[in-house]
Amino acid sequence: MKFIPDNLYHIYNQGNNRQTIFHEPNDYLTFLRLTRNVLYPVCDIVAYCCMPNHFHFIISTNEYSCQIKQQGNISIDAVTNAIRKLLSGYARLYNKKYQQSGSVFRQKTKSKCLTNNDTKSLTPSNVKEYLLTCFHYVHQNPLRAGFVSKLEDWDFSSFKDYAGKRDESLINKEIAINYAIYNPDSFIKEAYKALSDEYVKQIRFLTT
Repeated sequence: MKFIPDNLYHIYNQGNNRQTIFHEPNDYLTFLRLTRNVLYPVCDIVAYCCMPNHFHFIISTNEYSCQIKQQGNISIDAVTNAIRKLLSGYARLYNKKYQQSGSVFRQKTKSKCLTNNDTKSLTPSNVKEYLLTCFHYVHQNPLRAGFVSKLEDWDFSSFKDYAGKRDESLINKEIAINYAIYNPDSFIKEAYKALSDEYVKQIRFLTT
């Protein structure tokens, strides 16, 4: 992963061999507490969703996020190091709790830039559309997978916060407002409208 300051990125990973990584509510909460401890201090979190066998983040980078530091023989930026610490920290707790060993997550965490015009031939005219699609897509996961009947019923994403159903300080709503992908007055209506098949034709580009 390579991160550039002042951009938004979609970051995602899943359980090794698609195994379940969150079995019960406390597992999700443990992962989110670790997120607050290691990822939150180095970047702004714009959106997130944790599912039984995978997770998504949309983050906003700054100069500190992309600072290169030496970790032993490896040069690594602050965001990449934070993600490494998040996954390894959760894996240790997971393996201890469930009396397992070995990899919990896939070896490579994927990231896609949503705002850099050089990313996969994006042009200024479709950057916002791509970003907005991803923003809604991240929140749609629980409903599309059949875990809930309403988007606001899933506790382990930032949808409730954007919908005004919870006040969670993990996310930075101002960034979503600045990028014109979030309007408090119309968010819920737009989120359900975004569930239409026509709207999500781009989704295949978000996770491949």
